[in-house]
Amino acid sequence: MEQGDRILVLDFGSQTTQLIARRVRELHVYSEIKPCVASIEEIKAFSPRGIILSGGPASVYDEHAPKIPKEIFSLGVPVLGICYGMQLMTHLLGGKVEASAKREFGPAELKILDNSDLFYGLSLDRSYRVWMSHGDRVEALPQGFEAIAESEHSPYAAIKNSETRLYGVQFHPEVAHTEIGREVLSNFVLRICGCKPTWTMKSFIERVVEEIRQKVGPEEKVICALSGGIDSTVTAVLVHRAIGERLVCIFVNNGLLRKGEVESVLNLMASLGLNLRYVDASERFLERLKGVTDPEKKRQIIGHTFIEIFEEEAKKVGDVTYLAQGTLYPDVIESVSFKGPSATIKTHHNVGALPERMKLKLIEPLRELFKDEVREIARELGLPEDIIYRQPFPGPGLAIRILGEVTKDRLEILREADAIVLEEIKKSGWYRKVWQSFAVLLPIRTVGVMGDYRTYEHVIAIRCVDSVDAMTADWTRLPYDLLARLSNRIINEVRGVNRVVYDISSKPPATIEWE
Repeated sequence: MEQGDRILVLDFGSQTTQLIARRVRELHVYSEIKPCVASIEEIKAFSPRGIILSGGPASVYDEHAPKIPKEIFSLGVPVLGICYGMQLMTHLLGGKVEASAKREFGPAELKILDNSDLFYGLSLDRSYRVWMSHGDRVEALPQGFEAIAESEHSPYAAIKNSETRLYGVQFHPEVAHTEIGREVLSNFVLRICGCKPTWTMKSFIERVVEEIRQKVGPEEKVICALSGGIDSTVTAVLVHRAIGERLVCIFVNNGLLRKGEVESVLNLMASLGLNLRYVDASERFLERLKGVTDPEKKRQIIGHTFIEIFEEEAKKVGDVTYLAQGTLYPDVIESVSFKGPSATIKTHHNVGALPERMKLKLIEPLRELFKDEVREIARELGLPEDIIYRQPFPGPGLAIRILGEVTKDRLEILREADAIVLEEIKKSGWYRKVWQSFAVLLPIRTVGVMGDYRTYEHVIAIRCVDSVDAMTADWTRLPYDLLARLSNRIINEVRGVNRVVYDISSKPPATIEWE
């Protein structure tokens, strides 16, 4: 990737900021998000070919409205303001922004007035459907600007200053509801900024492998916590390409894995030729979880026990300098939001605490990528489809899918029910269509009838959701006949279950996992 071929996205708190970065990357140009409070020195050091200002929920006249240094507009690189970003640019450069007499939320018809650059290739003779989300609007343009598009309630729905290469759009080109979104972003990134579409997964792999090779000394060792999921597996394969056997992968069986998972992970790692240490610590985890029902305590116990085991194994390996982990870009973005770290909904099982305790330096080759990009990397690396399309599985495993105390008996019930869910979802062709599908064991019993006998047994909930990055999710509308098969098989084949329910909650307000 050439140093200049990068777009910087400054985040003002929009819910669709991540989408802007994704859309730019889909044009094969690298983009990165930084908080709008980033210093001008930090922005210059990034050397962007262009800058995009995201939308946001504030009004430019709010007392604590996020601002940026006016100097950004004189760096000599093109700037595109989206929604709040356009209003802020207008405000800072001497224009006028006011509350709109009629707000625009949702679809609007855009009439293009100038198709010379930002709207290059689009027609002046028709209107285009775009997505608006604003209460304020631009009432007067700064000096040197002109209107290049309008909508019914926004006379300045898009603006430009050709001399300074500053542009603004009141609508959101990053969302799928805007029919010309790709064209607008493509014109800005490729035509106006002059970026070359050279950012591919193949070039990314080559660059990352070389960076790891340069970073890790010839005698230094790297350890990697391997779960068998796509993030840790891709991380391990990339590091292994760079340093070979000096990478030691550690796979810990915490006793909370799904049916047959230990065997499948061990077989997979053997086929990939990775240097793997397997640790069966299931008894230790289950002993420490005895009597624990609070979900946060479960996560903490599992996380601390994992760290303890990892420390023990690292000492056995000896001379370990680096820890490799599969941190993804959404994790990084959440920690740099201009609003600060988000409130804790739940503690994520992560080995992020290890470097501080173990004095290890980090290698995070995937920290620039979104989940779908990691899947592209896996395909480029030639990994098996089972890994590429493997649904996410939480670090604490089945412990947070058993509401209440985790015991061997309850784990056995859930494992069998979950295996049926996965088998039927795969058989029906839905596995690759959805983000996650799994079973949950509820902490209640219900009355049932089997044969001539009254039963009082457990309830299994089935959870199946559609998502892109797990930040939001909607419940999947599975066919009734599939739901019927799932229910019948679980009740008939899993001892101790007499009722199955289907979770129809979206995120938000619910989360994907139950705990």
